[in-house]
Amino acid sequence: MKLNYKRTVLVGFAFFAIMAFWQAYDTIVPLMLVNKFGMDQTWSGVIMALDNILAVFLLPLFGALSDKTHTRFGKRTPYIFIGTILAIVMFMGLTFADNAQLNKISQGNNEMYWEQNYVIDNSEYDSFGNNSVPKQYTVRDYAAKVLFGKQYDQLTSEQQQQAQQWYLEIDQNTAYVYDKANDSYTVNFEEGAKTTNAYTALVSSARSVYANQVTQGQVGILVIFIILLLATLISMAVFRSPAVALMPDVTIKPLRSKANAIINLMGTAGGMLVLVLGMLFGTGSVKNQIMSYTGYVAAVCGLMLAALIVFVFTVKERKWNGEMLIHQQQLDTEQQVDETQPTEEEADKTSVELAASKEKLPREKLSSLILILASVALWFIGYNAITSKYSLYAVNVLNKDFNATMLIAQGAAIIAYIPVGMLASKLGRKKTILIGIGLLTVAFASAYFVNSHTPDAIMWILFALAGIAWATINVNSFPMVVELSQGGSIGKYTGYYYTASMAAQIATPILSGALMDALGMSVLFPYGAIFVALSFVTMFFVKYGDSKPTAPKDKMEMLGGADD
Repeated sequence: MKLNYKRTVLVGFAFFAIMAFWQAYDTIVPLMLVNKFGMDQTWSGVIMALDNILAVFLLPLFGALSDKTHTRFGKRTPYIFIGTILAIVMFMGLTFADNAQLNKISQGNNEMYWEQNYVIDNSEYDSFGNNSVPKQYTVRDYAAKVLFGKQYDQLTSEQQQQAQQWYLEIDQNTAYVYDKANDSYTVNFEEGAKTTNAYTALVSSARSVYANQVTQGQVGILVIFIILLLATLISMAVFRSPAVALMPDVTIKPLRSKANAIINLMGTAGGMLVLVLGMLFGTGSVKNQIMSYTGYVAAVCGLMLAALIVFVFTVKERKWNGEMLIHQQQLDTEQQVDETQPTEEEADKTSVELAASKEKLPREKLSSLILILASVALWFIGYNAITSKYSLYAVNVLNKDFNATMLIAQGAAIIAYIPVGMLASKLGRKKTILIGIGLLTVAFASAYFVNSHTPDAIMWILFALAGIAWATINVNSFPMVVELSQGGSIGKYTGYYYTASMAAQIATPILSGALMDALGMSVLFPYGAIFVALSFVTMFFVKYGDSKPTAPKDKMEMLGGADD
């Protein structure tokens, strides 16, 4: 009994396309909403939660529809083909709507932001909590304060010209120190000092306000954008469940964990390639905050199309499914032959056990189930807030390319899967998860102290730690839930797990966005750290569902965690 790795990799190209899309979508759509349409973090969070809201209804629907579909191409392939093509078309269309908005806001220039005196949030107020610093400044006053320590109207005409010239020519790497004690600003800062990026504090903020004004004056483009975004998400839902279901369709039961590991690796490869594309196109650069994403999305869609072509011309779904059914039937028959005939007493005992298995969980086990699901929800609230908002945070606060750090996190997670599986086989899943929670809390809490002039290596280390921690948590949490299932209720308990994780991912972009609007972007990592830390408390009191899993004979099985 040996897994056909070639077939599994070919089937995995469908999952490759899925993860390539989501990696691009989750990083650039928040930038579109905030930088092009001037949305605040709360409303951009609402939009980013739509995919999870739709997933609750559409993933089971299209999964069930594909179960009942019978074509000469198979049950899943038609959905994968049609869904991928639709997603590519709609995703490209989304960039055209984004470009239309870009053309509108490009009609205004830096002088317009300056002359119209837009009010901007003062990041020093949020970062330092100094009530003596005004909560808001106009662009003119803010530039004058940074350069001369005065209000704009207090400057001489020559100084006003200098302030305006500095603002109009401000470089994306320009930063300054705010001295809380003296309420003063210094453009020439000392190395290692906590600084504020002038470009994101002045230019980006003013552009966002201007974009909001443009959007309010003409909402038609935003309406078209939202319609295309919904169409894109629905297109992805068409083939997501069928693509995931295809692996079990062509793989016998004993080999599915190993096959799932290959599928997950294919998905990770898709996401990492898209991050590399992001670095090549400069999507994480501060100066490209209002760039056109058409070229980048075209490259991502090219990857998706290439994966689809490989899939369509190599995967023989009906043939492979038929072979799997024959092999599975032979395996089941062999197992039945090997088994001894049970006595009547054993049969009665088994019948009683099966009947009991359908009863409700004992109270103590139910409490553990609730605590595990609460833990799942809490760490997803913390983790998903970072992943859905980090592209904005990296550009506006850290002045760093988000693609590089996320690429490192994913790479570290892949490397960690096998050691994590070995650790769980010795310590048990609960203790291993608690270690992962501790590491993730430390990584998020430490990231709060990173600023635009912290060496990149520090952020890389923290994100590598976060990737390892997430792998530690993710590999072991799903098995703890299904271990509490009874009889034939694994599917129901799988639903419990995904309901908890999905509900968290619906709520957290909105909640974290509202807090970022109220308290500033600097609240993001403390928010993530607090919720992850809370999951340590709930997991600590779990008494059931833990075990020391037997170490898999093939280390590839350690990669086969839940598809989150």
